[in-house]
Amino acid sequence: MLGRERIEYKRPEQVLLMRRAGLVVADALAAVRAAVRPGVRTAELDEVAAEVIRAAGAVPSFLGYHGYPRTLCTSVGAEVVHGIPGERVLEPGDVLSVDCGAVVEGWHGDAAFSVLVGDAGAHDAADAALVETTRRAMWEGIAALGRGLAAGDRLGVVGDAVEGCAQRAAAAGAPPLAVVEGYVGHGIGTAMHQAPEVLNHRSRSRGPKLRPGLCVAVEPMLSRGSAETDVLEDGWTVVTADGSRAAHWEHTVALGERGVWVLTAADGGAAELAERGVQVAPLG
Repeated sequence: MLGRERIEYKRPEQVLLMRRAGLVVADALAAVRAAVRPGVRTAELDEVAAEVIRAAGAVPSFLGYHGYPRTLCTSVGAEVVHGIPGERVLEPGDVLSVDCGAVVEGWHGDAAFSVLVGDAGAHDAADAALVETTRRAMWEGIAALGRGLAAGDRLGVVGDAVEGCAQRAAAAGAPPLAVVEGYVGHGIGTAMHQAPEVLNHRSRSRGPKLRPGLCVAVEPMLSRGSAETDVLEDGWTVVTADGSRAAHWEHTVALGERGVWVLTAADGGAAELAERGVQVAPLG
């Protein structure tokens, strides 16, 4: 449905407001990540994020969104996305995905990370490959935006890059991973979810042409098994249909006249994008 809506292209001063929201999200996720350990309840992680967002004078994007009851989404194991924080206690070896959004003066930032809980000795090698490949797929998708903007390409370069990253990992000997196609990235700005959809897989539909002012959330979700999903009775939590573990990474990215800027990364994405031959281009 998003693909039929008009895209909201941002002016430079609006992107700067989104950067403020993005840095609040970055700080909240950093605090949550530091708090992740065995024995912690997911509700406690939610409280950590809520405190950081409030202290910054921002507002959580998720809380109250279509009735959603929390500040974070915390998805564990076979939960792909939209897991509701609560009394679940994290255990060594869990795969945890954390999604967070914040609003500053009406402008949104949105990001997510996945992590393995506990010491390395408790981690399954296939889970570690899942988390790392999903992270790399996100950065490959963001780098593709930078190259595609310079080349006059279309948004479909993100899906090409994400799916290609998963396929290359499998070809190099990593366990095969499935791209969850039912949930996608999105435009972002004065609303958390806007046009256009950002597919995580290759498609004949190439999407809109990349141009300055476009702001999107790039968020691949990969599974160790099925790409098919179900929604639990809570109406929110998305799980893999076969119970396989999943991972989710996300950043909010702005396209400018000189290139891309990762609004929810503290360094603007400079380090990761430099490894991929793309230069960050902040507005100021």
